[in-house]
Amino acid sequence: MNGDRLRTMYHVGIVVADISSARAMMTEQLGVAWGPVMHFDSVDYRDGDGRDVALPTTMCYSVDAPHLELIEEVPGSLWVRNEHSNLHHIGFWSDDLAVDGAELTGAGCPLQLCGRNGDQAPVSFSYHRNDLGVRVEMVDAALRDTMAFLFEPDPG
Repeated sequence: MNGDRLRTMYHVGIVVADISSARAMMTEQLGVAWGPVMHFDSVDYRDGDGRDVALPTTMCYSVDAPHLELIEEVPGSLWVRNEHSNLHHIGFWSDDLAVDGAELTGAGCPLQLCGRNGDQAPVSFSYHRNDLGVRVEMVDAALRDTMAFLFEPDPG
């Protein structure tokens, strides 16, 4: 795998039972400031076996880098808490999701889930998971400007 492609680690994803409670607790305990909460009733994804799925998605990022991403648990999905750790993934910007994904898969870190738009996938992001249970999330670097507001203080 080309190590130069994935040098821009920008966030760590943590699955939580309740995003509002987790935000409040981490603000009180660690002084973390949060960007806005994004909630979607249904988002189209594709899993590592090629099945199309639609899942609710609720998430937010901390304002300061490297960012903490809180993802609200979705039972029956890959966004579930477990008995070991709720650390879900380490996120990197990617200039080419397909190429980086193929390199990760070839290095023993196969695709687990990715964004899709109709038949087109991967779109926007992809999750890859290794044998240690560590996920690498690649996010399309073209989304940096679009996502910038997520890293600003939440106005309300």
